[in-house]
Amino acid sequence: MTDATMHSWLERARRVMPRGVTSNFRDWGPRSFVVERGEGPYIWDVEGKRYIDYRLAYGPIILGHAYPAVVERVTEAVQRGNVFAATHVYEVEAAERLVRMIPHIERVRFSGSGTEATMHALRLARAYTGREKFLKFEGCYHGAHDYVLFSTASANPLALGARSMPIPYQAGSGIPNGIRDYLVLAPYNDLEHTERIIRNHGRELAAIFVEPMMGNLSGIMPKPGFLEMLRSLADEYGIVLIFDEVKTGFRMGKEGAQAYFGIQADLVIFAKALGNGYPISAITGKADIMDLYRGGSVTHAGTYNGNIVGTAAAAATLDVLEQEDVFGTLEQRGRRLMEGIDDILTRLGVPHRVSGVPAMFGIIMTDEDVYDVRTYKAADMQLYAQIAFNAIKRGVMFDPDPREPWFLCYALSEGDVEETLNVFEDATKEALGLSATVSTTAASVLERSGS
Repeated sequence: MTDATMHSWLERARRVMPRGVTSNFRDWGPRSFVVERGEGPYIWDVEGKRYIDYRLAYGPIILGHAYPAVVERVTEAVQRGNVFAATHVYEVEAAERLVRMIPHIERVRFSGSGTEATMHALRLARAYTGREKFLKFEGCYHGAHDYVLFSTASANPLALGARSMPIPYQAGSGIPNGIRDYLVLAPYNDLEHTERIIRNHGRELAAIFVEPMMGNLSGIMPKPGFLEMLRSLADEYGIVLIFDEVKTGFRMGKEGAQAYFGIQADLVIFAKALGNGYPISAITGKADIMDLYRGGSVTHAGTYNGNIVGTAAAAATLDVLEQEDVFGTLEQRGRRLMEGIDDILTRLGVPHRVSGVPAMFGIIMTDEDVYDVRTYKAADMQLYAQIAFNAIKRGVMFDPDPREPWFLCYALSEGDVEETLNVFEDATKEALGLSATVSTTAASVLERSGS
């Protein structure tokens, strides 16, 4: 590489891309960085510094960066083409695996991203019910299309109105005012207010959209009875229950959140871990709803839907998830991290909670009960960010925004976990003004590669 300084690469990026990124979430201002490559659980920046990666592209990398079995399948597949105006064999194989692995899934349609899949699922639910409105929960994120960019995890809790009558909080400019007329909001994990809101609007609602676990808010879990109530009310009012498993899919086990919680949704959205980071998403669900696509009565189109790269990657990823002890490994590594971090913060007197599952968990810096975006205001986000940046300079990368969970991959070793805990403790001590050093093992993570 002829130009290998972070500053020069960022300058080049900012000359041709607004703020040097192609997704707003990648913009860290003066702390932004440019990646050169990834392998297994690691990434290297353009200056050769290696990091243990717990961001994992916001969750897609379930096996590891450049995982050999996936790379080999994709490499073989692209030699036969990349996209066709017809169904192809890799597409069929990926769909068959999904139907085989996920309980109650009868039909599959592929798209290119999670945003596309949630958009198409909403249209499908409207066609099935003949209704136009849908219910969304505060703090949940369902992609970047206009209908769902309200009251996401970044919403100001003080601007959300009363729990009994939530006010839509718009996530940025450019969204038509009339869009909010199709939206009904409810507070996540609030059984009483959610039931009342659904009963008030039940005959108007085409869909209930929900993240079964709050993948964009520190992995907050649903309270007992919450998802069960949604299933019951959806049945009572003829509403399509949609699980957005863009993040939880293949992280809460190989059968997803439906099996984990014992709740069957009508439509389920998968993306991210489905293809170990290759661009693919899937709208899946019951045949009587999905078959509305037959004959073109409901539009679902996209030149790159079911492309060879994405579907070959999905087929390879699902093969590994089926045949190897991926989830046992993730359970072991993630449980050690969750318990180790809990122990460190407890010993250092930092109020905190650890939420989520071993493959995808969050750390909330408070001892108060946090169960939705409104109560999240109790969290000390600044302290968490300080710890994160202290860890990053020591070679362990988790997102400085505590709302974004830690993600684990199959390639993560026991040694990586222990190194992470050493670094986390030093990073926390530094943030608290206590003595902290870069340990011998941490120093090894800072070594530059020869690439």
